[in-house]
Amino acid sequence: MPREFSRTKRVSEQVRRLLNQLILTELKDPRAASVTVTECDVSRDLSHATVFFSLLDPNSDPEPTEKALKGAAGFLRSQLRKAMDTRQVPALKFVHDQSVASGVRISALIDEAVSKDKSRTHDNEHE
Repeated sequence: MPREFSRTKRVSEQVRRLLNQLILTELKDPRAASVTVTECDVSRDLSHATVFFSLLDPNSDPEPTEKALKGAAGFLRSQLRKAMDTRQVPALKFVHDQSVASGVRISALIDEAVSKDKSRTHDNEHE
């Protein structure tokens, strides 16, 4: 059982690395220009992969990029087939990774709270 898990993990990481490279070098669709594959979750039987992606600009709408990636899924899978040394290449399902955008929002909220706290402290010192 542990061997199967490590194989799945290894294939997931290989798919993630290869997809990042393929999206960067092979995809001509401008909607997919600022994409990073953050994680890849391959099923135990290697038939399916959920591919999580984030955008360089976390405030931009992920829907056009997701459509572009879904449209390119067959092409990307065929390129993976050429690059990987496995009998089966998983079908790709692309999902926007919200954690990066959430992290940016949380960081902005923290910065804002710290800034307000500093201005309150500064205002209280001058009273």
